[in-house]
Amino acid sequence: MIAFLHGTLVEAWPTQVLVDVHGVGYEVFVPLSTYEKLPPVGQPVRLLTEFVVREDAHKLYGFLTAAERDTFRLLIHTVSGIGPKIALNVLSGLSVTAFRTAVAQGDVRALARISGVGRKTAERIVVELKDKLGGTVVPLPAAGTAAPPGTDAKWQDAVLALMALGYKGAEAQQRVREVGAALGPQATVEDLVRAALKRGLTSA
Repeated sequence: MIAFLHGTLVEAWPTQVLVDVHGVGYEVFVPLSTYEKLPPVGQPVRLLTEFVVREDAHKLYGFLTAAERDTFRLLIHTVSGIGPKIALNVLSGLSVTAFRTAVAQGDVRALARISGVGRKTAERIVVELKDKLGGTVVPLPAAGTAAPPGTDAKWQDAVLALMALGYKGAEAQQRVREVGAALGPQATVEDLVRAALKRGLTSA
């Protein structure tokens, strides 16, 4: 399995890129959310990847953030009728946070506006993902306190990592909120996840 690519960005289009890794060119399909944040052509780039094998094609999909890749995986492996193409459309049409909010709030209309989705697929996304996403987006710290600068994205990634390890959405959010408040804004995603796991062992 190819977990990531680190090389030189050779070419970039809104739907795919070409990355040179030590003389080997990798064609990688990407969502707009990744394309818009790519470095200039000729500069180093690091993409998290998902290799999808189908009967008619073997394709590599790339993402700049773990949250994007985790959402892509969740869509193609959990929601019936959704393949890589529609999953990329979802990430191109909504940010990860906006997508999770739409699912949590049952906003079928917002999801149905995404190219290739439609109302029936949007309803299926809500039904099949709402419990897995915990019903809410990652909350900010306790009321009356401002979120430390830059923590929102890290909290989101930490929650998704805990969910990948089997935690329910609400429990993952609670643990990340608690350890995030204790560790402060300098904590990395890895710090948050490790602390959350240790807290779980301590309270078990």
